[in-house]
Amino acid sequence: QVQLVESGGGLVQAGGSLRLSCAASGGAFNNYDMGWFRQAPGKEREFVAVISSSGGTSDYADSAKGRFTISRDNAKKMVYLQMNSLKPEDTAVYYCAAGRYLGTYYLRDRQYDHWGQGTQVTVSS
Repeated sequence: QVQLVESGGGLVQAGGSLRLSCAASGGAFNNYDMGWFRQAPGKEREFVAVISSSGGTSDYADSAKGRFTISRDNAKKMVYLQMNSLKPEDTAVYYCAAGRYLGTYYLRDRQYDHWGQGTQVTVSS
């Protein structure tokens, strides 16, 4: 079991940057692949980024490539999402999630076992 708490959300103007953090506790963080998802009002939850348990591999949604960077610090049990060049369409609640043995199924939110409560990101135009 692992507990996750997101932070770092807030209000930002289009073109600005924001760094989200996810703190893990209560589990073997190093054994989990970690993902970021987001959900806008009335929309389905969508994949944003994922990083392998070791931090050696990552992948991004097309909407995030070139703008967002996922990273992790296993010693601190933290995962981050650096968000640059933010757009109004990035507005959503952002969630971090932990999963094991994701393989090629990391795009699917149901593959993840543990979720944080989310942090709101609002990008104004």
